[in-house]
Amino acid sequence: MKTGAQLYTVRAYTQNEKDFSCTVKKIAEMGYKTVQLSAIGKDLKPQRIREICDEAGLEIALTHSDGNRILYDTERLIEEHDIMGCKYIGLGCMPEKYQSPQWLYHFAEDFKEPAEKIAAAGKLLMYHNHALEFRKFAAENAPDAAPDKRVIEYLTEWFSARELGFTLDTYWVQAAGGDVCEWIRTLKDRIPCVHLKDMEVTENGPVMAPVMEGNLNFAAILKELENTCCEYLLVEQDVCRTSPFDCLKKSYDNLAAAGYR
Repeated sequence: MKTGAQLYTVRAYTQNEKDFSCTVKKIAEMGYKTVQLSAIGKDLKPQRIREICDEAGLEIALTHSDGNRILYDTERLIEEHDIMGCKYIGLGCMPEKYQSPQWLYHFAEDFKEPAEKIAAAGKLLMYHNHALEFRKFAAENAPDAAPDKRVIEYLTEWFSARELGFTLDTYWVQAAGGDVCEWIRTLKDRIPCVHLKDMEVTENGPVMAPVMEGNLNFAAILKELENTCCEYLLVEQDVCRTSPFDCLKKSYDNLAAAGYR
């Protein structure tokens, strides 16, 4: 498993080529081997992104791509990922219109064809979870709408492992009241990319923290991931109470000390 940085953590510093290049170099200097592209500047072109990352010695592991592009610009999106040398095309969250019991099954109907096109191109559509995927309800119009099914369970049934992988986010599983290790075991053949993010508790409630600085049992989580198809351990911290670069560095150092580089 390769340790990488999710660039959403430093999104304020990736909005133009100069900042993107400087940020990528800083991340490589920390020791990271890969990056995930998310929320970077829209004017950055795939070829130039690839060149900058190559110069820094960083592999592009995964993206978060616009849902409308996945649906309606699938072929060009695949071509762009070919240019960047990236196998995994990610959807960062469930589009709002699909989140209800009335519309969830339409997600499967709409994304099935692009997922198949992406698979045919030798890539994989990746779905990133938050807490909402652990809601239970009966999905209307679905052939398997049991009243006690979680959204994430529906997704595993409506898409094959070849069509949809999961970027399992440790923080959001915990926030939803789930057992992170249990879900790693459940999805062990569908999680080539994982988001590592810790949870700390303050006087104001739970907050995101650098890996191994909070309360998640990362010794057990990382050990469990060794028995899966996981290729990329991607550190992400959406909200940082100090410099996001310091947070990424602290996470990397903690993982490296535990033997994960």
